Amino acid sequence: MEDPWQVCMDYATHVARKAGEMIRAALKNEMTVMLKSSPADLVTETDQKVESMIISSIKEKFPSHSFIGEESVAAGVKSTFTDNPTWIIDPIDGTTNFVHRFPFVAVSIGFAVKKELEFGIVYSCVEDKMYTGRKGKGAFCNGQPLKVSEQQDITKSLILTELGSSRTPEVMKTILSNMDRLLSIPVHGLRAVGSAAVNTCLVATGAVEAYYEIGIHCWDIAAGAVIVQEAGGIVLDVNGGPLDLMSRRIIAANSQAIGQRIAKEIQAFSCERDDAE
Repeated sequence: MEDPWQVCMDYATHVARKAGEMIRAALKNEMTVMLKSSPADLVTETDQKVESMIISSIKEKFPSHSFIGEESVAAGVKSTFTDNPTWIIDPIDGTTNFVHRFPFVAVSIGFAVKKELEFGIVYSCVEDKMYTGRKGKGAFCNGQPLKVSEQQDITKSLILTELGSSRTPEVMKTILSNMDRLLSIPVHGLRAVGSAAVNTCLVATGAVEAYYEIGIHCWDIAAGAVIVQEAGGIVLDVNGGPLDLMSRRIIAANSQAIGQRIAKEIQAFSCERDDAE
């Protein structure tokens, strides 16, 4: 019998490639940039067009499924997370990178059933890297299996984080103080690539030991969370507890040892939940 979630995953991979083609074409043209929540929170017409293409393509094939999409939420649709099969979509993760033509721009498609993530697709379209992960079936990049780093010593680790789009002095102060705490351990280094989806995939490849961020959204991390876990890594809340997809906080790490050490060092700041009424 055909596996229904595999059918969904194969279709998601096909749609992500199509979205990647649209993004690469748009990179060659002038773009209109608009602002969302802050002067650093950008959106373009391409974000909206790509999301519309992804959702309409999937809806046509799976009409009974639910959707949480970044641009739909920005337009006022509620992020309602139910037991129904749900697609969690970021059409362009790394919009600021896209605007500046900085080459880490990804299409992120996560899929959950009964609120449990089943698979994730992250297509880093400038690099032409298709990352995939399916619960219990492993993680791959362009068909090659992925495995997290085996480094257990935080002082020999490379960590990813992001500065985020909030320019509120208190938030910025906490973000910078968290970076300071980790650098003082000391870790080998901190990097910011500009795309949460790519960050989680880099943990899965073993290139870095961990990625943490507060203030992201479910559509930034849903797909990558599956890919990291299927590559042998873990995803946590920043307090060291289990990941809550709607809480806008994540630590993705190669191991409990590294993940918990980061959780011990960093302080959280409050963010409105993605599923807040």
